[in-house]
Amino acid sequence: MRAEGWRKVASATWRGPLDPQIYGDIEIDATALLSFVEDARAATGVRLTVTHLVGRALAHGLAENPDLNVRKRGGRFIPREDVSIFFVVAVDGGRDLSGVKVRQADRKCAVDVARELAERAGRIRTGDDAGAGGSRAVLARTPVPVLRPLLRLATWLTSDVGVDLRRLGLRAEPFGSALVTSVGMFGVQHAYAPLSSFYRVPFLALVSEVAPKPVVRDGEVVALPVLTISATMDHRYLDGAHAARLARSVRSYLEDPRAFEPPLPKQPLASGVEA
Repeated sequence: MRAEGWRKVASATWRGPLDPQIYGDIEIDATALLSFVEDARAATGVRLTVTHLVGRALAHGLAENPDLNVRKRGGRFIPREDVSIFFVVAVDGGRDLSGVKVRQADRKCAVDVARELAERAGRIRTGDDAGAGGSRAVLARTPVPVLRPLLRLATWLTSDVGVDLRRLGLRAEPFGSALVTSVGMFGVQHAYAPLSSFYRVPFLALVSEVAPKPVVRDGEVVALPVLTISATMDHRYLDGAHAARLARSVRSYLEDPRAFEPPLPKQPLASGVEA
């Protein structure tokens, strides 16, 4: 069987494990999170999910810690123009992966992030996204030995230098400030994702399934819905102190999203499309 789609990209990307990856995870009491998701869906008709809120939380964390919202070029760290979150999405019936970069995710409410992601992901899945279609066509025609140096060149041009190659389906800084992906829909409660060398981001967050777990509350053990977020981080961008600051910002948002989101409308709005 020939390597196709994401397997082909992975084959052209990695050799030995030489990347400076470090790992960590946080557990969140998801009671308030799930309540907000339910109320937002009822009030807006938009299919808001935990993954959307995690993306918003990451954007909030990067806005509070701008020293992490940077791109590396040589020995220098260059501030990014905005906080953009790249959401990994499944295409071809779950057989392949693509993604959507949501710009200024720290300035958009969670419902707007969900609405934008659903609309753009829908275009990718139906083949109506010209940029994604162009890049996938190039990928399909390129053999792995040629794809490896081609990916390195494209990464250097788009991420390090900041050149826009939209005719090839490659925009400048294509993966934004950070990535978020989810395995919760598969029933996975704890996992880590690899941080590819061509992402050029400080970290990638993986969202697991919300599951009941025993938690000590007021001296008693109770069952609460718990969300585990696993992070794969690039040690060149951040160390333990940086990661702890970012985790505090993310946790504060996810434990009480209503404190950071605008009030929900009292009357249901027109139904949105699903992500």
